[in-house]
Amino acid sequence: MPSGFASLDRALPGGGWPTGALTEIHATVPGTGEMQLMLPALAALSAMERPHLQLWLAPPHTPFAPALERANIDLRALVLVRTGTRQALLWAAEQALRSGACSALLAWVPEIRYVELKRLAVAAAQGASLAVLFRPPGALQEASPACLRLQLEPCTAGLQVHFLKRRGAPRAVPLTLPVDRPVHALAGPALSALRPRDPVARACLA
Repeated sequence: MPSGFASLDRALPGGGWPTGALTEIHATVPGTGEMQLMLPALAALSAMERPHLQLWLAPPHTPFAPALERANIDLRALVLVRTGTRQALLWAAEQALRSGACSALLAWVPEIRYVELKRLAVAAAQGASLAVLFRPPGALQEASPACLRLQLEPCTAGLQVHFLKRRGAPRAVPLTLPVDRPVHALAGPALSALRPRDPVARACLA
């Protein structure tokens, strides 16, 4: 799946985000560019003739509908899932990946064991969707079956991407992307606070 960043696609084996496999993103400072990195690919999935659901699982903040609409995300296909327990979160992620009904799964998982990651990797292979896990900086030293692991750091030129793991030959040199920040995709009012007569609100609340 093309990332929307030509230089990043050249650095990724296959020319873009892997599908049917897990991708992990570790931000040294959460909220410094993770969503800006993903929005072009999500917009491309939204533009497909028959777009499938995009499931956001346990995001740290409520998605900000106007920002997503400006990024060309189809709000009608966006599903927000919150769970009460870690077990429920992992169950929801696995079912969404196995179903084949989601073109993308974005999941924020603060704590997960290797065996649980392995189950998600198998489920991702079955569903062949874009599967991205956002993990905390403390998980950098943990083993993972994900085929792609990236560490993000803010820099003066935008966003520095470190390739912790990728298919094929390793890449020790980080990549700098000209990413504008902040992106308020996850920093807006609750969906229920939007006016029902607002078309964006109607799309979100439907």
